[in-house]
Amino acid sequence: MFENISLWYSDLSLIQQIFWGCAIVATIIFLIQFLLTFIGLDGTDGGDLDFVGDASLDGDTLDTGGAMSLFSIRSIVNFFVGFGWGGVCFADLIESTTLLMLVSILVGLAFASLFFFIWRQARKFEANGTMRIADCEGRTARVYLRIPAKGEGMGKVQISVGGSIHELDAQSTGEAIPTGTNVRVTGIITDTQTLIVECL
Repeated sequence: MFENISLWYSDLSLIQQIFWGCAIVATIIFLIQFLLTFIGLDGTDGGDLDFVGDASLDGDTLDTGGAMSLFSIRSIVNFFVGFGWGGVCFADLIESTTLLMLVSILVGLAFASLFFFIWRQARKFEANGTMRIADCEGRTARVYLRIPAKGEGMGKVQISVGGSIHELDAQSTGEAIPTGTNVRVTGIITDTQTLIVECL
């Protein structure tokens, strides 16, 4: 079987070998990623790097969120899935190698953009649908926006719940807490979705 596949592959032109190689390898990696995501092994509370909102924490990203997340490993794999299969599908329809490459690149970019959009929407839906403010109690958070002393106002913290990073209002139990400080959630004001925190 493998000998037949090797002979088939060696009979292809160089450009066809490139397209088929990208399509097969990228599809295998994509399916592995999909399987890991489906069974929940694509990230953890502590090491997840896919930010919800402007910056994210999903272990496969190479950046700090926003538009640059298009350059995550996941998006690169999706690009090569589209690029490879685009080249395979259009090879018999487009005679010009240059035009074929251009079309394949456009298909790859479309795939990357589409899956990026779907992934982001799914992550936001997951975060909004499963996050319960009560789950924050007892957890450790990091101060994102300085928290004034008790009774002087609110700041913000970033906290990981359910595999996603959430930004929530927070009040101090004592002195002011500067940005970047690790704190523990000791209570919750459910009416305003505000956390009560203290320094570790």
